[in-house]
Amino acid sequence: MEELGKKWLARANNDLKTAKDEMNTEDPATDTICFHAQQCVEKYLKGYLVLHQKHFRKTHNVSKLVELCKDIEPDFETLHQFKVDILNNYAVEIRYADEFYFPSVEEAKEAIEIAEKVKQFILNKLETKDFKP
Repeated sequence: MEELGKKWLARANNDLKTAKDEMNTEDPATDTICFHAQQCVEKYLKGYLVLHQKHFRKTHNVSKLVELCKDIEPDFETLHQFKVDILNNYAVEIRYADEFYFPSVEEAKEAIEIAEKVKQFILNKLETKDFKP
């Protein structure tokens, strides 16, 4: 399980790298940035759950994943202060024609900031449990 959890975290890091790299382009694709920021958070949460052997259903809803993490450690409630819930809008809906939406550059920057905060929060939690991602 530990190896699988580490793979989730590695994929999360790749999503964050993609979002940040795209943000540094001349005309950033904000929908892509926001999608990858959401994916980063989703995968960090899933990695945490896997490392704690907590089952989860297939979902892209980070709010639901936070709730599952709270079963392990109640202070995951803190993540709602980072506004992780707004990332749910970037998971599926913005990728399909009926809901095409292009976030602003400010929204893309905020999505990256949220992903960075969640990443650090989870890495801090894992270090206190002797998991070395």
